[in-house]
Amino acid sequence: MSVYFHLPGLRYNFPLNMLLVDLMEKSPQMFREGVKIASMFGEFPTSRWNGGRFSGGDQCDAKYIRGVISAINEKGIAVRYTYTNPLLNEYDLKDEYCNFCMKAADNGMNEVIVVSELLEQYIRETYPAFPITSSTCKEIKDMDALNSELQKDYKLVVLDYNLNNRFEVLEKIEKKECCELLVNSCCQPGCPRRGEHYRFIAKQETIALKNRKIPADKQIPMPCWHCEYGENTTLSVIKNYSTHISPEAIWEKYVPMGFQNFKIEGRTANLFLLIDTYVYYLAKPEYRDEVRFLLTTNLQAHKVIVVNKPKRGVWP
Repeated sequence: MSVYFHLPGLRYNFPLNMLLVDLMEKSPQMFREGVKIASMFGEFPTSRWNGGRFSGGDQCDAKYIRGVISAINEKGIAVRYTYTNPLLNEYDLKDEYCNFCMKAADNGMNEVIVVSELLEQYIRETYPAFPITSSTCKEIKDMDALNSELQKDYKLVVLDYNLNNRFEVLEKIEKKECCELLVNSCCQPGCPRRGEHYRFIAKQETIALKNRKIPADKQIPMPCWHCEYGENTTLSVIKNYSTHISPEAIWEKYVPMGFQNFKIEGRTANLFLLIDTYVYYLAKPEYRDEVRFLLTTNLQAHKVIVVNKPKRGVWP
């Protein structure tokens, strides 16, 4: 059985993701049974429709966007836009940049994640070739509501992370093959500020876009998010969360139950943390060190990771 993973990032993680895919093609024996990369998700920053993570106000040109889409699609992998801004209005739907990104990927192969009903309706009418995934940002915890969501016209429904290891609840899901589980959520279980964080990111996107048209000395200060429930968590920390899904559990519990799709978060994660996370979930335990070494050294060879040598000294 194929086990599908969805990788974070279309911008900053793109080199790492493509190196990983190449390594999986060349050395499949190093990776777990049935692993396939189903999509790379995220945005080309800065996108008005984006949600979930803030990329800092960067923006991409048309050539880069088309090139990334083409490179990912040539590997048989979908680009999946994470357009989960919960605060969109009618004006936002006409955003030139977001519509360009949709048109550039409108080939029947790519996808979009949504939370806004307004945006969902617009995409269904304007870009009907895009399969739509229902976002974890909806925070659906009620089982009747979840099964109702699964009956709608969605390719997948990304479950609320708080359901991850509640097997008595997961067993009651009617269409497990249409679910996607977030395996490495950095939020503490039951975080009461998760929804507030999504809305805060939407406001950051708005400010970043306004600042692009304002002189540097008059730009709006960018507010920074701080959460007392935990930030910048490492893999060693989240392994202790009750919501954490281990790679062993994926193959020993979730796949036999009928779940096939698993999401790795990390669009704005530290690069070395993301490498460790990929190795943890995708590589066979006996090959983890080798896969980590190959990914790191290839990123250095491509100058994504730059190791500075000491400056030449003078004696005496």
